Amino acid sequence: MSESPRNPAGPGNALGRVPAPSGDPDGSRHGHDPASGPVPPPRDPADPRQWCAVAAAWLGRDRPEAALEAARRALDLDPRSESGADWGYRLASLAFERLGRDAEAVAAAEEAVRLAPGSWAARMRLGAALRRVPGRWRESRAQAARAVRYAPEEPDPHVLAGDLALLRGEYGLAEAAYREALRHLPGHPGARINLGLAQLRWERPRVHHDPAWPVDPRETSRARRALETWSRQTRILLAAALVAVCAAEFGFGLAAVARIGGGLILLAVLAITLRQAHRVRLWSYVPGMLARDLWLSTSVSITLVAVTAYVAVVATLPTEIPPLLHTPVSGAPGAVWAGLAGLVLLNGAVLLVLRVLVEAWRGRPGRALAEFAAAGDDRTARRDVNVTLWLVAGRVWSVPVAVVVAVAVLDERSWALAALAVPLVLGWARGRVGPAPALTRALASDRVLAAALALPASASVLLGAAGVATLLGFAPVGEWVWWAGIVLLALPVAMFATRSIRAWWRGAPGPWRASLVMCDGRGSRLPGDAAPPVGLSGEVRAAFTYARGVVLAYADPSGPRALAVGAVSSVGPSGELRLIAASDAWEAAERDPRVAVFVADPLDRRFWAEVRGIAIGDTEADLLRITPKEVVVGEYPGRHQGRAHRG
Repeated sequence: MSESPRNPAGPGNALGRVPAPSGDPDGSRHGHDPASGPVPPPRDPADPRQWCAVAAAWLGRDRPEAALEAARRALDLDPRSESGADWGYRLASLAFERLGRDAEAVAAAEEAVRLAPGSWAARMRLGAALRRVPGRWRESRAQAARAVRYAPEEPDPHVLAGDLALLRGEYGLAEAAYREALRHLPGHPGARINLGLAQLRWERPRVHHDPAWPVDPRETSRARRALETWSRQTRILLAAALVAVCAAEFGFGLAAVARIGGGLILLAVLAITLRQAHRVRLWSYVPGMLARDLWLSTSVSITLVAVTAYVAVVATLPTEIPPLLHTPVSGAPGAVWAGLAGLVLLNGAVLLVLRVLVEAWRGRPGRALAEFAAAGDDRTARRDVNVTLWLVAGRVWSVPVAVVVAVAVLDERSWALAALAVPLVLGWARGRVGPAPALTRALASDRVLAAALALPASASVLLGAAGVATLLGFAPVGEWVWWAGIVLLALPVAMFATRSIRAWWRGAPGPWRASLVMCDGRGSRLPGDAAPPVGLSGEVRAAFTYARGVVLAYADPSGPRALAVGAVSSVGPSGELRLIAASDAWEAAERDPRVAVFVADPLDRRFWAEVRGIAIGDTEADLLRITPKEVVVGEYPGRHQGRAHRG
């Protein structure tokens, strides 16, 4: 017995790829890729399934407008969608989604599920459409879970489940889902790219918003902007006010004016606070937003600390500038006052440096690069490779900088030997990634990025050499080499700043973590929810229609079981089987909906057919509705050698 492919082989079934016009089957004569050229019309304009195939081909060329028109032609020819079941509605939903018409995409997907409730592709399409609708993330996850349950052997439902987990920051669940998808299809680009993002601990742009919240993310975004505006305006105002207070006190000796003016600034802070608080209309979600968004909570916290520090600085304003740079500070204010003043003035710069370092050290970029490189020549993978290499450059740069700081604090040049670990670790990481043409191309095409990686490594070698020279008694040489390494460390900072300003000015992706993007599945490879449904050939339909010896096989806690059904109640136009079955079969279908139905041809006893599909109970009609996934047809051994063939 041999299994048929998941696409049925009968006439009128799905065309996996619309052929090019006759006389030029591969499009090579015109010198272009056939996947990017026009799609020929169907050979039979009255066949809705062929129009669906045309719609799928247009989607493969990322032409959703043309795909939607073809899908509508299919649905107009078959209003009840009998010949293609849910296929036309699934294609229309996918086209609507790519056009940004999310409500219509959901409506079409819901119609597809109504027509074929046991179709994993319809469940996946509905889950993918629902994830774009605010407040319906839980429904989306439920549909994705059903798709995985109906077709665990298919990679795309696992990818959808992983995407939903990744969007919520559930990195462990996302990695498990992507690895399961890659187990079934190692070359799946979406699973590869998004697995790399999960390993990087990627955060989507609206990280403050939990997709499971029943609220529009635009509302929480407004609340976030109000909190950020309050934090930014307050910190800038306090820094400017402190400069003015110090100038009045230390420059003109106006101590009373400085203290009174500094105190009045707090009224302006109160006005800013009240104004921005009025714009936050979702206070019940603010604690959750702060818990999810590290940098939002850090910004709010440091603002509160800055206000407290400002009050303390103004209240303990000394009569002269503390001579911190050349003598110890005397008196109570002393170093504490200077530290608090520095916190008010420099908190923005400190926060920026801290954010750059934390984002560079978050996740596992080596493993992520290996996954991006395995995705092949994908546009999204190329972009993520470039951004990840900048993150690696930031990580490489921070190590020798830490060594320089340690040497300065400890006043012991021998600690510079630790910088030699940088090139060793880089070589080890490159060996783990293995041969990766994508990385080579990225570095060859972006010399600034290559230099940003090479300069810190070279600086580490120079710093380590300075430490060795000092230990061997060549202090003058070590001093020269030491300062050369420090100069090399300054160059990547200028490169990063230049690239960042250039990207900001052009509105292009910059060398920062926020430029990482998920794979959205667009391109020539269509997701599984665009796949054609499995139908039944004429002989299989006849066998199920007239046979009186139908057997239903299903899983039971004690093992596989078979139940004589007697007869199929009906066979739907789309190939759906409707059975009258006992209660134990209903209970088994609820536990595991994957079943198989066997039938023998009533006219030719050597002919048999097996339909493997998903059983869904229809309580109103008291029937089990079985949506086919695979069809196997064969002959019992007889005078000739028994064989199986596709149905």
